[in-house]
Amino acid sequence: MIKLKTALTTLALAGSIAAVSSPAMARDTINIVGSSTVYPFATVVAERFGRNTDFPTPKLESTGSGGGLKLFCQGIGTQHPDITNASRRMKSSEFNNCQSNGVENITEVRIGADGIVMANSKEAEKLDLTLEQVFLALAKDVPNPDGGNELIANPYMNWSDIDSSLPDFEISVMGPPPTSGTRDAFVELAMEGGCKQFEMIAAMDEDQFETVCHSMREDGPFVEAGENDNLIVQRLAQDPETLGIFGYSFLMENSSQIQAATVNGVEPTPENISSDKYPVARSLWFYIKQAHVGVVPGIEEYVAEFTSEGTWGDNGYLADVGLIPLPRNQRMAIAKKVKALEPMTGNEL
Repeated sequence: MIKLKTALTTLALAGSIAAVSSPAMARDTINIVGSSTVYPFATVVAERFGRNTDFPTPKLESTGSGGGLKLFCQGIGTQHPDITNASRRMKSSEFNNCQSNGVENITEVRIGADGIVMANSKEAEKLDLTLEQVFLALAKDVPNPDGGNELIANPYMNWSDIDSSLPDFEISVMGPPPTSGTRDAFVELAMEGGCKQFEMIAAMDEDQFETVCHSMREDGPFVEAGENDNLIVQRLAQDPETLGIFGYSFLMENSSQIQAATVNGVEPTPENISSDKYPVARSLWFYIKQAHVGVVPGIEEYVAEFTSEGTWGDNGYLADVGLIPLPRNQRMAIAKKVKALEPMTGNEL
């Protein structure tokens, strides 16, 4: 009876997907989109999964966290992704968008931690920055340095303009676009962290505060570099005085060429990131579309591979490529929920 019920449920899901899919709905390969930061971790898992199982290697596309969640939430059917990666948690507005498009049952998986670094070439001087200095370097509008309770267009062109102890070279920072979870996290952790140091900004209402703290300058010193962090690393090697913003894993992969600035005197090390001592640390996630489980083959098995101790644990193979594992008790609790495919309620967000 239980087997019959399971079979009927699978058939019902397949039917509902077929109803909204294109005529050529059959797909035997898992389709994953989302975060450029999670992409290298998911790629390693997908490649191992493809080698060690009878399922095809999942197809991955780096679209950025926001772009991936938009694609994921567009609907049910094999023309839509099965899983989306994110370097920030899903927003309540994104959850509601999923719900309105029929993507009702979603399982959330927190996979580990990562730090966002500001790095430059090892040929250049290593920077020691505060969050306040980061905000002053990159914000569109800043408090008038000549005094007064007003904001002006950012006048700082060299790091030494902000503080004489900083190097006397131009502020030149390459960072991700607004669709990136790395950009979202950097703005919320670094820019807001520096913004709060100014009483006049901290006293603003919520909308004003967000506008000031989240608006990056557009006059040259900050350059949006797209979703490909490898291109940023290549530019840093060519221009020693340029800094790049990206996840810790890319720093680890390119540690022979680049170095990270300290932030508030703290180095971005695995220990400092996992303990939240490093000010610009964030969690990494992926989201599963439950309606596709049992229809697109291998989803449950891929998720089981990703959440196994040999993968995301302290000595797992993802730690070797830069993922900072969650504490063991958290991993065990998450793995249990994921195995049961517990759906989100929206109250978590």
